[in-house]
Parts: sequence; structure tokens; C-alpha cells
Amino acid sequence: LFYIPIKQTLHNTLIVSYSVPHQIVKMNSDETEYWIYHERQVGLLCGQHALNNLVQANVFQPQSLAEIAHQLDRMELNFMAENNEGGIRSKDYINRVAEGSANVDESGNFSIEVLRAALRSKYGLDLPNVMAQGVSDFGDVTEFEGFICNKDAHWFAIRMINGRFWNLNSMKERPEIISHFKLGTEIAGYQNSGYTVFCVPSGLEPPCKTEAQRQQGLPQYWWKEDDLVKGKGKDAVTAATDTWSNVGSGMRLDGRSTTSNANRIEGLTDDEMLQMALQASLEPVVAPTLGESIALTPEPPKGTPETASIQFRLPNGKRSVRRFLKSDSVSMVYAYVESESSDDRGRRFELRAGFPPKDLQAIKEKTIGEANLSGESIQCRFV
Repeated sequence: LFYIPIKQTLHNTLIVSYSVPHQIVKMNSDETEYWIYHERQVGLLCGQHALNNLVQANVFQPQSLAEIAHQLDRMELNFMAENNEGGIRSKDYINRVAEGSANVDESGNFSIEVLRAALRSKYGLDLPNVMAQGVSDFGDVTEFEGFICNKDAHWFAIRMINGRFWNLNSMKERPEIISHFKLGTEIAGYQNSGYTVFCVPSGLEPPCKTEAQRQQGLPQYWWKEDDLVKGKGKDAVTAATDTWSNVGSGMRLDGRSTTSNANRIEGLTDDEMLQMALQASLEPVVAPTLGESIALTPEPPKGTPETASIQFRLPNGKRSVRRFLKSDSVSMVYAYVESESSDDRGRRFELRAGFPPKDLQAIKEKTIGEANLSGESIQCRFV
């Protein structure tokens, strides 16, 4: 059985109602057969799997995502080389190079900036936070085509296929149906449990209906939608048994070798270090800040509603994750960074986020929710 959603408008209030159940009509042999692509977890490459499950194709590879991550890193290094006193010889620059990538770790966990940049580069699609200002203008969440959910180091996709929503979590054995009626509740439940939910309102490629489309995915990850709906087990998946044997064939996704970065840097010439930085450029920056007068409030307890989790690479090179209320101003983020840099109190610093990285100085008066900083990775540096 299934329910057909019917939208009615009463006094400008949107009401979602559901018709009397109808029996699903069995498809004739000449009717369209839909397939669902569901990559399973390999290592910590869930960010890659989430993107591929979202677009229903094996399009994004670890190496290409790692290259995007390194492009982001080079942009930051380039900015530091051009603006730090001492350039590539400055302590901050050398420490930043020694730390490795800020956007991918050696196990393949990518940042939201990498996922956004990859989706934008390949398909021209944005991946905004579902709670971001203006997203609701696209309609109700039940009208969106896909979602990517993130908590800590795990990512997974939800995708509409043939009028149904499917949970394509790479940790699950098979795709799982989410009804239209339950979708909003599911999204809210994820958010309440600490997930940040990003969305693609429209523009995704049509779901798979042909053999040619199935060639775009790995054969062992295709499932017949009709079999899944009917609750069939292994018969739902194709008979292919290929495995992802070549993943992780000795390369580290963060580009680092087994030799420490500090030792590698010591062996570089000035020209070689400069080349590491001068690969990309950033837009001119606004004046940096000298800390904020706003008082830092205590971190909201885990599970507090309407919170935003933000990752930081602090000016001293350390990494941290901190929760804020979405109603807090961006100035609270500055206050947190200042509190974590007490040994360098009084030094000016700059915060950047997004792709390409943009200075947050101009949006300090916005709330964290309005600035869409939930789930972001903020780069902090002294200037």
C-alpha cells in the first residue's frame, strides 16, 4: 500500500493530507523499472559514498575529492604566504604546512567544503544547510530531491527516487524507505540528535531506469526498487560480486607520506615552499579583528535543541569542535577563538569559512544560524 500526498490550501495555510490507501498496480513487463544505487562503507570514505549515493552514480573518487581538499589547503597557504609577516618563513606558515590537510585526513574523512565544492564543480549544484535562510523558499522538505546528513565523522544521503525517499546510509545493508509523511519527522530527529542536514532542493540527475545508466555505478551496489518495495532480500541486488579491491592502495588521502611533514619541510628550498603556496589566490580581505568584547557563554550541553556544531583549526594549529546556539551571533565564534588563544591574547586574528574561504568579519552581527555556519570548518590564523 502507499499514500498519495495531496496539498490543499486553506486561508493561506499549507496543509498536507493523504488519500485513502490505493493498491499498487503491478508493473507490466514493458513499464519502467527503477534501480537504486547504494554504495556501502569502505574505511572512513562515507563522505564519498554519500555524494555518490546522492547523485546515484560512482562519479566521485577518493583521489578527486582529495585533490579538491588540497586545492582548499593551497588557497589558505597562498594567503598566509602573501599576508603573514615573514611569508613562507613565518612560524605560522611552517606550522600550517607541517600539520597537513585541514580538509581531509589520512583515512579519507572529508570536510563539508570539499563535498560542496565537488558537487558544485561536477553538477553546478549547491548544498546549503536545510535550516539556512532562504532554503524554505524552495518549498517543503518533501519536495526536495536529496539530503546529506552529517554528525561527527559520518555522512549519509537521502534521495527521492520514483516518488519515494530512500535512506542510503552506507553503513546500512540496503536502502530503506522513508515515507513522505515521516520525512519531516526523520529530518527533525536527526537534527535533535546532533546531525547537520544539508539539502539539494532540485537539479539532481534523473534516477536510473536504463542499462546505460547502471554502467555509471559499481555493479554490486545496484538494487531493483520494485524488489526493495516488496521486501525481497538478496534477490534485490544484482549478481555482480566485484569488490572495491583497489581502494586505499598505499596512498594517503591527505597527501602525506610516512615521513613527518616537519622533516619534509626542513628539506625544502625557499622556492619549493613558495610553490606550495602560490597555486591559488583569494579575494582581498577586510581588516582583521583584535578579539571581541562579547562575553563567551558556556557551551550548550549535547542534545540541546537549535545548536550548531562548528569545527575549528585554531591559530596555534590545534583542532577543536564546539557547539553554539544558532541564535548566538558570529561574534561569539570570535570570542571562542580568542579564549582558545589566551597565550597570544592581544594578537589580531582572522576567521575564514566556505569555498572559496571567505572572511567572517563582515557577518559578525548575524546569528550563527543566519550565517549558515553549522557543520562548517573555520580556519583561524593570526595576522
